Amino acid sequence: RVVLFDEPTRGIDVAAKAEIYHLMNDLKTRGLGVLFISSEMPEILGIADRIIVMCDGRVTGEFPAGTATQEKILECATRFEDKLGLAAGD
Repeated sequence: RVVLFDEPTRGIDVAAKAEIYHLMNDLKTRGLGVLFISSEMPEILGIADRIIVMCDGRVTGEFPAGTATQEKILECATRFEDKLGLAAGD
């Protein structure tokens, strides 16, 4: 079984974020898969066991815990921007 969290900490305070992180960890220790979508880089780097990056509907990168950096993730997340007609910085 897998539980999906889509931006679970957007717009909430630090204490509520800690509760969400605790819940996700509890689910993991009980043997459930936890998939979370987040646009907060520190959150991704801090709690994910594995990071999969997508751009334009395609997987563009995959990193085990501890090997990802913000730069690597952003590179993968923007891999197809030129093909989409977007200029750097748009």
